[in-house]
Amino acid sequence: MTILVLGGTGTTGSRVGAALRELGHPVRIATRRPVSGDDVRFDWTEPDTFGPAVAGARAVYLVASEPVLAEPFLDRARAAGVRRIVLLSSSAVAEGMFGLGELHRRIAATMPEWAVLRPAWFMQNFVGEHPLAAGIRADREVVTATGDGRVAFVDAGDIAAVAVRALTDDRPHNTDHLITGPRPLSYADAAAIITELTGRPVLHRPVSAAELITRLTGYGYSSELSSVLAALDGDVRAGSEDRTTDTVARLTGRPPRTFRDFVLDSINRKEL
Repeated sequence: MTILVLGGTGTTGSRVGAALRELGHPVRIATRRPVSGDDVRFDWTEPDTFGPAVAGARAVYLVASEPVLAEPFLDRARAAGVRRIVLLSSSAVAEGMFGLGELHRRIAATMPEWAVLRPAWFMQNFVGEHPLAAGIRADREVVTATGDGRVAFVDAGDIAAVAVRALTDDRPHNTDHLITGPRPLSYADAAAIITELTGRPVLHRPVSAAELITRLTGYGYSSELSSVLAALDGDVRAGSEDRTTDTVARLTGRPPRTFRDFVLDSINRKEL
């Protein structure tokens, strides 16, 4: 039976879909703009798209950009016979917290088979359209309000590998997985690695929470989201993400990717 991948064109969803296909699993990608016969149109604001998306699916990789809108989707999924939900959450969100934490609790209470992925900060934030990446490209600097706080940055491919196991293992995991990279790094450490491997200087510029909010709103983020992100940087500064887990190695049989290897690959892809 089919595995439905929501957020199937995103950072983790695209990797989850590709890995499932490589293993021979039937995959349906949910997206606002279907581009292939394996895609289905899906929009959180249009409940009429929920039914066709979950029809015949046994498991769902759930990326909920608006967690409150996921409640009716879960009802529709259960009614359609979906047994397993794997939710992408965050290491910063505990079960029961507003938004994704509440969705975590509901899935654990109502689904017969489930897992919640709680990854640390993505390595991919240093490339692409993220403000961190924009700062590197424009000014050769990484701007955060984290001070000397450290994060065990994790590669999106490792998150996807854990998701595939949670979606396809015969025995449901029925737990949450805190997912980290191999060792915590400060943003100054990360900048030093980028400098070393690219041969072009990149510095970490620590700023206050207020300065970061101004910077993020300048990139087009709402003031509310900017405040949330600045608060998360404050948590990192206080040590909330200075930790590692064995989740990737335990579930995939291989160690998590290092930040150094990520940077080298990004250089080869001309992303750094």
